[in-house]
Amino acid sequence: VQLQASGGGLVQAGDSLTLSCATSGYTWDVYAIGWFRQAPGKEREGVSCINYGGGITYYGDSVKGRATISRNYARATWDLQMNSLKPEDTAVYYCVASFSEKWSCSSQFFASWGQGTLVTVSS
Repeated sequence: VQLQASGGGLVQAGDSLTLSCATSGYTWDVYAIGWFRQAPGKEREGVSCINYGGGITYYGDSVKGRATISRNYARATWDLQMNSLKPEDTAVYYCVASFSEKWSCSSQFFASWGQGTLVTVSS
């Protein structure tokens, strides 16, 4: 499976943004989709993850209450809506897939890392 993240850009603090993840190829062995981010000089961070059926979600502490992950059936994408954006949300955001039945929202369980999409939040 290939995943392509899109929707990043330059926004102001307090704004909202929706990132989308489009998948192509076989997905029969995908158990979860995850959004991770990495800011310059910082470690990769799990933002949010969702099981492929869409009923189980996880949010990182830094975005809890400000983010919603969902499956968009109409557009065939996996979306991450983020509200009340902060400058510390600035990072490259990646959407990735987990092929592990016993997954958790940790990068070690995810693969197919693509190029990501840059989100820049100005103060």
